[in-house]
Formats: sequence, structure tokens, C-alpha cells
Amino acid sequence: MKKIKLQALIEAAFFAAFALILDLLPSIQLGPWMSVSCAMLPIFILAFRWGFTVSVISGFIWGLLQVVTGDAYILNIVQFLIEYFVAFAFVGFAGLLYKQIQIAFFAEKRKAKGLILAVLAVFLGSIARYFWHFLAGVVFWAEYAPEGMSPVIYSLVVNGATMIGAAIFCSILIVLLLSAAPRLIQRKGFDIETNKTTTS
Repeated sequence: MKKIKLQALIEAAFFAAFALILDLLPSIQLGPWMSVSCAMLPIFILAFRWGFTVSVISGFIWGLLQVVTGDAYILNIVQFLIEYFVAFAFVGFAGLLYKQIQIAFFAEKRKAKGLILAVLAVFLGSIARYFWHFLAGVVFWAEYAPEGMSPVIYSLVVNGATMIGAAIFCSILIVLLLSAAPRLIQRKGFDIETNKTTTS
């Protein structure tokens, strides 16, 4: 496993803290258990800067900060681990498209392609995260389903609507930010001549 740079770890912690701050701001309420926010945005930006591993670490730290600050709903240890460590870490799956995004923006100079890839990455990270919330909803939050409604359908509706809303919101912001300032995701060490990143 390649050694992770200190700068990457510092940014992981910083962007996790930024995500927590955004999460504490008022969100768009779609229902009692459904709200849409742009809190994942910092993790996505980090994912486009550093890739999968660093963004997974940042998401994990964000989940930890949620618990430390008391902004967590804990039923039991398994639900706690799934929803505040596994789910938040999985936002980092957006980093799987990191190299393609870097190449599109900085090697090929094709901003439109880069923006499309960034939006796809946002949806990838969102789906990866909310899959675990959906699973937790079925297993641990079934009693909150309306009478006569399957817990699977209830969790799918609640988490699906939240995921789609958050992904669209974050996608709009990502497009606006990267259209105006693509350097937000550019970092020293990416070689546009070889389309490779250098690590130390």
C-alpha cells in the first residue's frame, strides 16, 4: 500500500471538519426523517483532489466527528458502526473516478467531460453512502415505518429521496464551483504529460 502523504491526511481532517460544519447548518426538510444538505460537498472535493483512500479516511473522520459532537442517533453498536463509520466512509467512493476527472480537467482540458465525470462521482459516492443507511433502516428502524408499509419500502423511500436530493444539490454546487474554479481539485504532483499522479 502506498504511503499517504501528511498533506493528504491534514486535508482529510480539514474537509471532514468542514463537512461537519455544513451538516450543522439548517437543511431542506422533506419530512420527519428526510432532509437534504450539501454536507457531503467537502468530501467530494477531496475525492477529486486525492482519490479513493484519502476521501474514505475523511468520510470516516466526519462520522467520528458526528459522534463526538453528539449529532448522532444511536440505537445499538452495530447500527452505530454502520451509520456513522461505514456509511460516512463510503462517501469516499466518489474518489474512484479521481484519475479520470483529473485527466479530463488538467490533461485533456475538457471541462465539460470533467464536469460530467464529477457529477457521476457525486452520485456514486451518494449511492454508496445511502445504501448503508437504507440497510440500517430496514434492520434497525423498521418500527418507524407507517402501519401496513414494508420496512424495505419505507427505508427505500426515506433514504432514496434523501440520497437523490443530496446528490442533486451537491452536483449543482460541484458544477458551479468547478466551472468557476477547477483549481479547487488540482494539486501538486499530478503529471499531465503522463496522465499519472506522483506520490512520495
